Amino acid sequence: MSLGFHNLAGSIPPELGRLGELRYLSLVNNSLSGPIPAELSQLGNLRELILVSNQLAGPIPPELGQLTHLVGLDLGSNELTGPIPPELGNLTKLESLSLQDNWLSGSLPPELGNLKQLRYLYLTDNLLTGPIPPELGNLSLLDKASGMLIQNEWLRGYREKYNTFVGCLPPNLAGCAYCPSLPICPN
Repeated sequence: MSLGFHNLAGSIPPELGRLGELRYLSLVNNSLSGPIPAELSQLGNLRELILVSNQLAGPIPPELGQLTHLVGLDLGSNELTGPIPPELGNLTKLESLSLQDNWLSGSLPPELGNLKQLRYLYLTDNLLTGPIPPELGNLSLLDKASGMLIQNEWLRGYREKYNTFVGCLPPNLAGCAYCPSLPICPN
């Protein structure tokens, strides 16, 4: 179901979770606000969930980790807050995870290293901190030219929010064009 660019306002109805056969849900570029309903986790056949460019707020529901058939999850350009739920590491078929341009905070969950099919990981323009978990070195399919946008500390002074990672990069992420300017971890 594609309802993008329709000037929809208000909250996402939790009743959408009853559409059990739904495989695609795009609500891109509307004016939807409020939390992401945990009931969306009942969409067991969902392959793509695209909620980018709205005004959704609050935490990412950990229940989204039950959507084990997802290949694409885009929650970017909203007002989401709090940590990235470790339960997203259950989405082992995921090829694209986009959480950029929110107010997410805390460290990256090591469970994201379970997403071995992941080709694109976009996390810029948040308030994420701490070390990059060595488990992210398991993401061998990431497109190193543009598939991992996680750091934008170099934008300090130009943007109101940016990630501040510390430590070192897992060796498998060496050469990633948009990774943090951190040293490579020893093997």
